[in-house]
Amino acid sequence: MSNKRKWKDGILQGITYFASFFSIAALLMIIGFVFLNGFKLLNWDLITHNYVAVSHIADLKDEAEVGVYEATKTLGDDVYYSVKWGLGLRDDINIQGKTVVIVDYVHPDSPFVLLNDKGVGVEDLSLSIDYEIIRIAFENTSSALSVYGSETMIDILDSQDTFRELEYATTGGGIRGSIITTLYLIALTLVMALPIGIGSAIYLNEYAPNNKLTRLIRSLIETLTGIPSIIYGLMGLAVFVPLTIRLTDATGGNIISGAMTLSVILLPIVIRTTEESLKVVPDDYRYASLALGASKTQTTFKVILPNAFSGILTATILAIGRIIGESAALVFAIGTAIKDEVSLTDKSTSLAVHIWAMMTDEPANIELSTTIAIIILMIVLILNISVKFLSRRMTKRFGA
Repeated sequence: MSNKRKWKDGILQGITYFASFFSIAALLMIIGFVFLNGFKLLNWDLITHNYVAVSHIADLKDEAEVGVYEATKTLGDDVYYSVKWGLGLRDDINIQGKTVVIVDYVHPDSPFVLLNDKGVGVEDLSLSIDYEIIRIAFENTSSALSVYGSETMIDILDSQDTFRELEYATTGGGIRGSIITTLYLIALTLVMALPIGIGSAIYLNEYAPNNKLTRLIRSLIETLTGIPSIIYGLMGLAVFVPLTIRLTDATGGNIISGAMTLSVILLPIVIRTTEESLKVVPDDYRYASLALGASKTQTTFKVILPNAFSGILTATILAIGRIIGESAALVFAIGTAIKDEVSLTDKSTSLAVHIWAMMTDEPANIELSTTIAIIILMIVLILNISVKFLSRRMTKRFGA
């Protein structure tokens, strides 16, 4: 090999190494940023709690009075306790990363155990552990606000024998509704897209003649993969949303219209990936099956499809990954309302749209957004590992 050829090969190899290093470095930087900012908020409460915190305004019962309420258990060093009221408070960071005052302990005989509801409710209220104290208002002094911290709030409370009203809230900021919405979207979209996509791929690869029409269809399918998601979202808003409004009790964008839109987005991916997996099955399998007397249909569904199962699984995982990560199309097709009570015919948000909603806040909630991103990455990672495991099992079973 000449020196000139070696020199050219060295340059091309260097460019390849540089491009690979740059891609890996950029990916690691993104993952590092996500984990550094979001890992501190990652906890089970984020997954299981509702997004909307329910606020209550209460006051004391007529028979309530202050006293001496010694704590019945050992409290943490960060807990400020009022013996007079039997209430222990501490500063904490809520699910959304904001500093709040949290109820850590309530004495069984404390006046806060039974309160009047000053709102529209008719039932009595009770202050419980992990509730967020927003403010305590008094008659003759300034209100004790959560922004001043738990120590100041307890000091002000200790100086008073009664209060005018208490405002507190249940724990909010969770993403339970968005997770349920995402699972609904995955299930509905796969039910719609996989049968049509896999069936189309089987026809194109096993039954369709190799003519201009077939080649045109393949070209159009490949073209669809390059259409921006926002265009599909407009299609969902113009076609699927009115369709679901007409056929169901929906009044606007909903999960069903979102799943229909995602199905159209996924069809090119499922068709092309499945067709490629069918192509790599050796023709000898087809010839052997037909030679043994099997029909074309029997050969396709009992020989070809089982041996192409790993490729079909790959198409499925790509589809699920696209569903989880899609946001632009769903903003139009399903809406951006973060809901805790999820209904198929109502607006809601997937995890990706939840991130979009958090980033449009003022200021943007980067911590919570990156935490949701970690959850999405974990889901995709688990799905990939599951697909590889199933693919190996199927390979061992069918020997292909």
